[in-house]
Amino acid sequence: MTRKENGKVALVTGGAQGIGQAIVERLHADGFRVAVADRNTDLAGKVADTLDPKKESAIAIPVDVADRDSVFAAVDRTVLEFGGFDVIVNNAGIAPRSPIEEITPESIEKIFSVNFNGVVWGIQAAAQAFRDLGHGGKIISAASQAGHVGNPGIGLYSATKFAVRGLTQTAARDLAQYGITVNTYAPGIVRTPLMEDLAQKTAEEAGKPEEWGWKQFTGGITLGRVSEPQEVAGAVAFLAGHDSDYITGQSLVVDGGMVFN
Repeated sequence: MTRKENGKVALVTGGAQGIGQAIVERLHADGFRVAVADRNTDLAGKVADTLDPKKESAIAIPVDVADRDSVFAAVDRTVLEFGGFDVIVNNAGIAPRSPIEEITPESIEKIFSVNFNGVVWGIQAAAQAFRDLGHGGKIISAASQAGHVGNPGIGLYSATKFAVRGLTQTAARDLAQYGITVNTYAPGIVRTPLMEDLAQKTAEEAGKPEEWGWKQFTGGITLGRVSEPQEVAGAVAFLAGHDSDYITGQSLVVDGGMVFN
């Protein structure tokens, strides 16, 4: 499919690999000019250069989503570089194992600073930019299947994703008056470096082979397989486009049939 510029600008945090990279690639293919925002500037640069070596429709921007000033700076630079701003995808996240008896104040602070605080800063920065530009926009954040049903062994991760859903519902009500929609996408088990690492560590801790680690997370998938990042990106593309204009405060579950509401 030939890319056709749609006049819209999107920023994707954690856009250098995994689901984030797939989202960047899909939005760019759909005609968005995209800012690939990531702590790993080398990887982000490679993704952007692959899409557009001339840096006219894809650029790399450094960001640490745990740092409020860094997130605001990334949004400001996106507006400056592209002359507009329409969509933010708060995708960056981490997923360490957190057995209940091993949770510490430090582990709580670390994961919430990225998975939850990073979404707060993204919502704030995007809302301010949309209002400064005099139009509405779309705020899309990463929830998870584990933010709909608590998953064993990853209590803190599940907690952050439940929190993101609650924040999204409130933000949707608060920001609707400005023409801003706020939604989440909730992936299930996706074949990404993050998930591979989690499955491997789960297996190692149990003294089992890696295949066993994967099975601890993939049991109960109705479609019988893990998803690919591009399948999640398709759902995000829907939320970023006009077909979702009348949807706000929702969590779009993309898990192959693990959670049924």
